[in-house]
Amino acid sequence: MTNGAFMTPQDHAALPPRFPQARPSACPFDPPRDYRDWQQRDGLQRVTLWNGTTAWSVTRYEDIRAVLSDPRVSADARNPGMPRLSPAGGDRADQEPPFVRLDDPEHALQRRMLTRDFTAKHAATLRPRVQQLVDEALDEMVRTGPPADLLTDFALPVPSRVIAVLLGVPYDDHAFFQDCSNKLLDLSLPAEEVRATSEAFGTYLRTLVDSKAAEPGEDLLSRLLAERVSTGELTEQQLVSMALLMLIAGHETTANTIALGTLALLRRPEQLAFLRDAEDPAVIARAIEELLRYLSVVENVVVRVAAADLTIAGEHIEAGDGIIVSLPAGNRDTALLPDRPDALDLTHNARAHLAFGFGVHQCLGQNLARMELQVAIPSLLRRLPTLRLAVPFEEVPFRQQMSVYGVTRLPVTW
Repeated sequence: MTNGAFMTPQDHAALPPRFPQARPSACPFDPPRDYRDWQQRDGLQRVTLWNGTTAWSVTRYEDIRAVLSDPRVSADARNPGMPRLSPAGGDRADQEPPFVRLDDPEHALQRRMLTRDFTAKHAATLRPRVQQLVDEALDEMVRTGPPADLLTDFALPVPSRVIAVLLGVPYDDHAFFQDCSNKLLDLSLPAEEVRATSEAFGTYLRTLVDSKAAEPGEDLLSRLLAERVSTGELTEQQLVSMALLMLIAGHETTANTIALGTLALLRRPEQLAFLRDAEDPAVIARAIEELLRYLSVVENVVVRVAAADLTIAGEHIEAGDGIIVSLPAGNRDTALLPDRPDALDLTHNARAHLAFGFGVHQCLGQNLARMELQVAIPSLLRRLPTLRLAVPFEEVPFRQQMSVYGVTRLPVTW
């Protein structure tokens, strides 16, 4: 690693390309152009982070699968070699990491405690409730009348309500936890602000856990308290860490996929009409997989460190080297989709995409997210068949500085 603390301008000029980079303003659905260029080169690309340290960037589909399935590659956030993508990235490294930032066997032990709540079968039982929440959000949009901000009026409320019900978090607190989520995912914020947000969010969740210990409910946190914390298998701090992860991941990724996906469909009316008019659940499911592949909103999250020397794409990686995986670039690789990988085609067979990651750390909530998207987006398009942007496309603001990509608002009318 290169230490950036005492670097001259000449040193900075000689460094590898910076990371992360912004998506192109002319094609905001596409990965950054340089990431696509790196796919065409031999080996891997070395990149420079905000503090002058360097890491390996992995952008090819097969290389990503190799990295994320190699037991010599660590996800443990406590590892000193872990890449830090912002000044705040290391501030929480000494806290209890969420299970997705641990290695097996710790990771597997905690993950198994949650598996039954996120199976495809359990997600199917929640579908009627999700449909009800979607319909209620659409009813409110119609009652209020256009214009509307599709992000705050529809895309955020639906998954926020779902994860709040699942965890037992009062939805009345949604403004607080959505604000905390935004700040914790913002790579541009000062470390002090992120630290204060993390502490406030942790305090909120600890208070919530304490209240459930006193008065259990029919929710996931209450179940874990009774079944795991009471037996000593899980500490209260580990439960708080789990809750924080699930609350953020459970609404941010789905909400941004709903909003960004709707925007992408508005730009391609024939694709929008295809999904709006589809009645076969299998056709709808396939279309949602293509939206997940094409958008790949999980952008600057998947970081790893080599726990031993290894070789990826012919490149020698030394133990302690940081590794950054670009899921959006991997999902545009011809190795995944030989036929027009940069096109949004809802008939594509995109099931093997990387939007939920790969390997043992693949997203636990993917079945729930898929179901929510299969309900929310078609319902929106059918209820508001004349849906359109209320501003020019060029005026839609994108979340370039965030770990989860999307839009900051989406003005629409109908």
